[in-house]
Amino acid sequence: MNSMDDEGIIQPRKGRRDPALGSDVIMAMIPSDLDYLAHRTGAGKSPFHDSGLYRLYVKEEKNSPVLAIAGPFTGAPHAVIALEKLIVLGAKRVWILGWCGSLQPNVRVGDIILPTLAISEEGTSPHYPIGEKPIAPNKNLNRALLEHMEQEQLPFSSGAVWTTDAIYRETPRKVRNFQNQGVLSVEMELSALFTVALYRSVAMAGLLVVSDELFDLKWAPGFSNPALKKGSRRASNILLSGIGRMANGEF
Repeated sequence: MNSMDDEGIIQPRKGRRDPALGSDVIMAMIPSDLDYLAHRTGAGKSPFHDSGLYRLYVKEEKNSPVLAIAGPFTGAPHAVIALEKLIVLGAKRVWILGWCGSLQPNVRVGDIILPTLAISEEGTSPHYPIGEKPIAPNKNLNRALLEHMEQEQLPFSSGAVWTTDAIYRETPRKVRNFQNQGVLSVEMELSALFTVALYRSVAMAGLLVVSDELFDLKWAPGFSNPALKKGSRRASNILLSGIGRMANGEF
């Protein structure tokens, strides 16, 4: 079997309507975060071939793209379809912003998590062989976020997260197991996104904001909690700072 036999028959391609992107792209999982980032940066909505699947905003300076923001996304397959396309359009550094459910009592609604490892319980990442590499973010991008939060004395937690396809199968047994391993939270996209980034040799890191709590083995949603909005805005601004630091060659 030759290497061509391992390539997908369907490949992501740049269509005639698709814009060329700069190096930095933010993938925002949540609609409200996507809207905030587009407004905050002044990025304009861009027509493109996959507009029926998600939205794309592009910020330009001197007629050149400097930042793109894409979303929203639900689940690993949806997010990976977009990531593959964004890479083809030019993305080299991809920054993730999402929400998650806390598994630890010291991580509450509105808190920010800097993921250092993702544990896969989703079905997309196995299609992208990365050998024995840990499913982890790019060290330089992660450091840009970490150092900004430390310098600004912003509270955050860092550690492993659990990615699942099935929100209605987050059972007490699984939650207890991941709690005992020190896993901070559960969400639906990150392990697949990290895996594809490693497979395609693009840099990726991101932040999660706690939107609900499961550590008591009962679901405590925080979607109407003002702390969630505050945390999401703070995380958005941290990402933008990290992008600026990378663009300035600080890492």
